[in-house]
Amino acid sequence: MNLEEHPCFNLKSHRHVGRVHLPVAPRCNIQCKFCNRRFDCVNESRPGVTSAVLSPFQAQAYLDVVLKQRPDIRVVGIAGPGDPFANVAQTLETLSEVRSAYPDIMLCIASNGLNIGPYIEELVNVKVSHVTLTINAVNPTIGSQIYSWMRIGKHLISGEEGAGILLERQLSAIRALKRVGIRVKVNAIVLPGINENHIVEIAKTVAGLGVDLFNCMPYFPCKGSALAHLTEPDPATMSAIRRQAGEYLPQMTHCTRCRADAIGLLGEETSSQSLDLLHRCQNLSEPSVTDQALDRPYVAVATREGVLVNQHLGEAEELHIFGRRQGTVCLIEKRQAPKPGSGPERWNRLGDQLADCRMLLVSGVGDSPRKILSMRGVTIAVCEGLIEDAVNRVYTGQQLHAMAVRRPKRCGSSCAGDMMGCGA
Repeated sequence: MNLEEHPCFNLKSHRHVGRVHLPVAPRCNIQCKFCNRRFDCVNESRPGVTSAVLSPFQAQAYLDVVLKQRPDIRVVGIAGPGDPFANVAQTLETLSEVRSAYPDIMLCIASNGLNIGPYIEELVNVKVSHVTLTINAVNPTIGSQIYSWMRIGKHLISGEEGAGILLERQLSAIRALKRVGIRVKVNAIVLPGINENHIVEIAKTVAGLGVDLFNCMPYFPCKGSALAHLTEPDPATMSAIRRQAGEYLPQMTHCTRCRADAIGLLGEETSSQSLDLLHRCQNLSEPSVTDQALDRPYVAVATREGVLVNQHLGEAEELHIFGRRQGTVCLIEKRQAPKPGSGPERWNRLGDQLADCRMLLVSGVGDSPRKILSMRGVTIAVCEGLIEDAVNRVYTGQQLHAMAVRRPKRCGSSCAGDMMGCGA
C-alpha cells in the first residue's frame, strides 16, 4: 500500500490508480442549501447521488467482485450519499470488514465533519489513511447562508449558531486527524454571491492546521435545492480563486465531483456492467446460518427473565446465549457481562466474549458500546418481544423492524441517570 498513490491527493496517480465508493451511508446530519440528494439518478455525476444504497454485507460482496475485475482499484472510500458519521454503525462495520479482507487497500472517508470527531480512534484502528472534509465557510455569518440546519444530538440547530458549531467541530476534527497522521483534504464549494470572496480565507485557516490539500469545487446547479437559482462559476473565476488559495495550500485541479457510487479512474464514466453489479448486490440477502455457522453460530440476548428481549445493554449483568439445534432455538449458556467502571475497556472485553455471536439483541444501547462492538464484528439490534421470535428472525435472515422498540428510553433519563453505564 503506497499512500502517496491516492488518485485524489496525487495528480500523477489519477490516470492509473482507481477507486471505488461504497454507498452505505444514506442519512445526513446537515441540510445544505445547495444540495438535493437523489438515490437513483444515473445521469447525474456529483456528490450525494447514487444508484443504490448497500448494507455493509452487500458492500463487501460488491467489493469482492469489483476488485477481481479491476486490479487498478487501490482505494476504497465511503462518501455518502449522506454523511458517513450520520450512519456510524454502517460506516464502521464496512470499514472493518474491508480492512479485514483487504489489508493492503487504501481506505478513505469524505465527511462534512460535524460528527467525525468521536470516531477518529476507530478510523486509526482500521487504518483509514485519507479523509476529505467539506468546509464552505470559516465565518458563521456566511455559513448561515449555506446551511439550513445541523442535527446536533436530537436537536436541529440553524442560523449562525448551527454554522458556528459546525465550524468548531470541523476545525477540531482537522487537528485531531493530523495528530494521528491521517492525510486531510479540504473541499470548498464556490457559491457565487455567497462565499466566492471567502474561499481564500478558508484555505488560509485550514493551512494553519496542517491540511495537506485544498480543492476549490465550482457550485453545480442542483434542481430542487434552496440555491438552485445560482449559476456555476466560470473557469476564469475558478482559476483566479485557485491561484490565490494556492498561496497557502497545494491545489487539487483534477476533481471530477465523484458520486457516492463512483468506480474506476477519476473521470471514468460508470459502465452499465458496474451499475448492474451494484443493483444485483443491493438485492442480496444477508448471510444465512450456514454461511456463518462456523465462526459466529450464536445470538446473544439482554433479557431480564430469559423469555423476552427487554433489557438495556448497560444494565445487563449477564447475557443469554442462544443457538439452534435441529432447527429449534435453544439456550446454550449464560455469560457474565463485564462490570461497569472500566470505560471503553468494558465493551472491548464484551466484544471478546461475544466473538462467536453474530448478533446482540437488546432493548437499548449507548453510542459507545454500539460503535466499539461494531468494530469487534458484533452487530447490535435494538428490539423487544419474544426471544424465540427474534432469534429465529436472525437465523432466517428476516428483518427485525416488526420488533422495534416502541417507546425507546431517552439518553439521560435512563442510560445515564439510572447508572446503567452505557457510556462508561
